[in-house]
Amino acid sequence: MNYKLDFTPVIDGLPSLLLGCLGTFLLAICGMLLAIVIGIGGVALRDSALKPARWLVIAFVELIRNTPFLVQIFFIYFALPLTGIRLDPTPTAIIALGINGGAYAIEIIRGGVQSIPKGQMEAGLALGLHKAQVFRLIILKPALRAIYPSLTSQFVLLTLTTSIASAISAYELTSVSQRIESESFRSFEVYFTVTVFYFVISWLMMRIFAQFSARYFKYPVK
Repeated sequence: MNYKLDFTPVIDGLPSLLLGCLGTFLLAICGMLLAIVIGIGGVALRDSALKPARWLVIAFVELIRNTPFLVQIFFIYFALPLTGIRLDPTPTAIIALGINGGAYAIEIIRGGVQSIPKGQMEAGLALGLHKAQVFRLIILKPALRAIYPSLTSQFVLLTLTTSIASAISAYELTSVSQRIESESFRSFEVYFTVTVFYFVISWLMMRIFAQFSARYFKYPVK
């Protein structure tokens, strides 16, 4: 094997790669926020008295969890324009990430909610609180504390899933690396560097989550 390593194209493209990392962070954070909203709203509807709402949430979770993310993002980007809904690559990626992460968040958060003793809910209602207030003030925070490790692990996975957004040319790390590789043909050097970048991004996300948990949930930082 006579292959000689040459990281010059990677060094020349470093500013673009760093901007790609920023794009990955932004996609991940926006996707996570949307996933949390969908997760909390989905849990509230899943346990509501309205049967159609419950069945709708169940169908949504089963559909998203049993179809590939690539198909989901292609559907939003290529199929929805046929109905008159056209989105740019970045909003498409954020919506797809939020929907995908939200389906998993619903089940994770619901598991945490079900772990709260019913006596606490009944005590809240006895104090004159509405069901929404009981959910927000009594159930949600202890439930989030219980499922925080699982939820953050899912969000780290969601961060890595942003790489699939390169399939629709959303501006993130993988799409930038593909452009540099196609111009330089230095596949090993480019994708080795990108692997290191993704590792660092995942590590940073885990450290951020650990600091957040230490501050708000009193988990020790490891």
